[in-house]
Amino acid sequence: MPGHLLTIEEYAALGGTAVGFTELMEGRVVTCPWSGRRHDLAVCLLAAALERQLPAGFAFVVANDLDLGLSPDGGPGFARRPDLLVLERAALDSGDGLLRAADVVLVVEVVAPGSRRTDYQVKHDEYADAGIPHYWIVDLGERVSVVECRAGDSGYVDAAAVSGTFVTEVPFPVRLDLDALIP
Repeated sequence: MPGHLLTIEEYAALGGTAVGFTELMEGRVVTCPWSGRRHDLAVCLLAAALERQLPAGFAFVVANDLDLGLSPDGGPGFARRPDLLVLERAALDSGDGLLRAADVVLVVEVVAPGSRRTDYQVKHDEYADAGIPHYWIVDLGERVSVVECRAGDSGYVDAAAVSGTFVTEVPFPVRLDLDALIP
């Protein structure tokens, strides 16, 4: 591991890890543990439900490195690995490095054990700062819920948590049975 704060290019060149995954926070590599089967199953079921409802021209990606673009070129970088990303299909073929926040329409994080503060506060602010227009926080607590966050004048505007059936028209029409995410 280099002895300095990493740029986004240096981070991308590191490759993957054998256990868990890493993210880049202000040039520092942070190791993230495995989130567990319940979390992973919820992500897969959510991806399947979204795939059936995505409009033509959109695609989803599960657990892929995302350059947040929060630092100048050559500066200490920021990269996250959201549970689910929705982007225009053309962005999948553009570039050869990490996906870029500028290409992302929606980021979804499923709250895992130990990630509540990170998902609700840290990533919430980073994704807003990166200009990602929509962020959903799926909480697998006592009752599965979604907090829908939309870009506003100064960061995200958060809707109240929804349980049961989540319905929205933006960034595209979708209807999700949240209780089905945990069989």
